[in-house]
Amino acid sequence: MANKNKQQNEDPFKDLVDLNDLAGRLRQQDKKCQLIFAHNGTGKTRLSMAFKDLGKQDNSRDTLYFNAFTEDLFFWDNDLDNDTDRVLVLNDSSKFFAGIWALELDNRIRPLLQKYVDFDFRITKEKHKKEADKEEIERWEVSFFLPENPDENIKVSRGEEHIFIWCFFLAILQLSLDKEDGSPYEWVKYVYIDDPISSLDDNYAVSVAHNLATMLKDYKKINYDPKKDIKFIISTHHGLFFNVLCNELNKVPRYLLSKNTFDKYYFIKLEGDTASLYHVAMLKVLKDTLDNNEPLYPYHFNILRNIMEKTANFHGLAGFKKCIELEDAEFYERLIPVLNHGGYSVFEPKEMLPENKENFVMVLRKLLDTYPFHQDLSPNLFKESQL
Repeated sequence: MANKNKQQNEDPFKDLVDLNDLAGRLRQQDKKCQLIFAHNGTGKTRLSMAFKDLGKQDNSRDTLYFNAFTEDLFFWDNDLDNDTDRVLVLNDSSKFFAGIWALELDNRIRPLLQKYVDFDFRITKEKHKKEADKEEIERWEVSFFLPENPDENIKVSRGEEHIFIWCFFLAILQLSLDKEDGSPYEWVKYVYIDDPISSLDDNYAVSVAHNLATMLKDYKKINYDPKKDIKFIISTHHGLFFNVLCNELNKVPRYLLSKNTFDKYYFIKLEGDTASLYHVAMLKVLKDTLDNNEPLYPYHFNILRNIMEKTANFHGLAGFKKCIELEDAEFYERLIPVLNHGGYSVFEPKEMLPENKENFVMVLRKLLDTYPFHQDLSPNLFKESQL
């Protein structure tokens, strides 16, 4: 019994050799999902590719992945000659697009995309002539347009392009989770997601993390089959995104990946509520926003509620509403959830009304007065400010 307990307590990631070694050990873990936090430059993307490569055998593979290389499967043709017909071209040689026509991927992408943007798109096959030999080639193209003017192609922003690619991936992921016989994605045994919000703002992080976590939880409830279990690894450098996933998937193991100046890697398990120390950093984000007189948006209430929930859990209180005592406690209990989940555009968020900003500042001030955080955690947090 003692030897068995010793084996269970042994660190499976001790004395890592390199990222390939870590990728192999991640595959050995019998976990449905693993979360990894790592700063940029640590090797997150290289780890995802090492993990993917270990699943390759001859012409087969087992890992569906999203990372910077996934985005490279999409590139712009900006129609430099006429400057009118701008399209996003797909690398049709990739197996990533295997089900695009037979499974009508566009109709699966659209409801996912409409959660975030107000434009529409179409995916078509187009014939083009090569300039050199006049040979016709076929390209798979995505054109974007506004619903009120479907005949005019538009060039979407970098952020909007990124969310389109992410929704494209989510549609394929859903097909993989459905596990239908004969599906072009039935080979998927692992899903590795690396930094899906790398080029987007914080207001996007909460929404994407919540929707991703919901998809994973629904899969576990509805489609989960131990014999065909798909395992997930999610890595990110984004503290808020990581924190939301930790809250939504609260029993999932989470790790910190780091390395020293000698390129020695460390993979540290974040026990208990360790990951929620990011809420101290998020508290500073709120203070800095107010100190610099920057606009406040509804997603700032996401952050505030998250901090209050962590504070309530730490002090053993029955919910975030117990963190503070206000004259109209029921009003604030309703205010935060409404603004937390209210609909707003990811790329054009509506700034808080003056009244809501005043309420926001009042709640934050009361929270800091009631629970003064230790200055060693974040000394800059307690400098004089408009609070």
